[in-house]
Amino acid sequence: MKVDQEHNQQEHESCRTIEIVQSKSNLSTLSIDNLDSNGDEYYTPPLNFSMIDNGIFRSGFPDTVNFSFIKTLGLRSIVYLCPEPYPVHNVEFLKANRIHLFQFGIEGTKEPFVNIPEMTIREALKVVLDVNNHPLLIHCKRGKHRTGCVVGCLRKIQRWCLTSIFDEYQRFAAAKARISDQRFMELFDASGFKDAPTSPCSCSKR
Repeated sequence: MKVDQEHNQQEHESCRTIEIVQSKSNLSTLSIDNLDSNGDEYYTPPLNFSMIDNGIFRSGFPDTVNFSFIKTLGLRSIVYLCPEPYPVHNVEFLKANRIHLFQFGIEGTKEPFVNIPEMTIREALKVVLDVNNHPLLIHCKRGKHRTGCVVGCLRKIQRWCLTSIFDEYQRFAAAKARISDQRFMELFDASGFKDAPTSPCSCSKR
């Protein structure tokens, strides 16, 4: 496993890219927890799982019970938005399935007026927009705030209007929606991503 640490001097944020190769150990054996009474396998999506666009998904933190479902997505990459180290059992799952991990350490906070690291969000978006990384899953802890900000900025790049961006954000954040997150998305300058494809759901500019 090879780890490349990149430091952004402006925001003092770090992106850790982890290249994962095929593990010799066989992790494909199904857990009995993933079998129903008839012995058939069933699938449990992670918290707040949803498809964003072709080849791009979002969710909360995947647990072992979600691995069988995630395997059906045929992922090439995961964009992880938390600073904490990826759990060992998750790393082993990525190894076994040749999934590349991109980690962007955005601190989680309950404070309403904390600055969101824009440069880190931009670096994450570059990974998300690179089709060579697709299919791809974006996730943080609950799939609400950090993931919501990245997806909201992606929607601005795709030329969604703010009403639709906020509606999508609030659908996942629900009662935990933050004005600071929505303000960040509103002020985000998407002009640096001119070559990014628009979404079929894009709406007229505000």
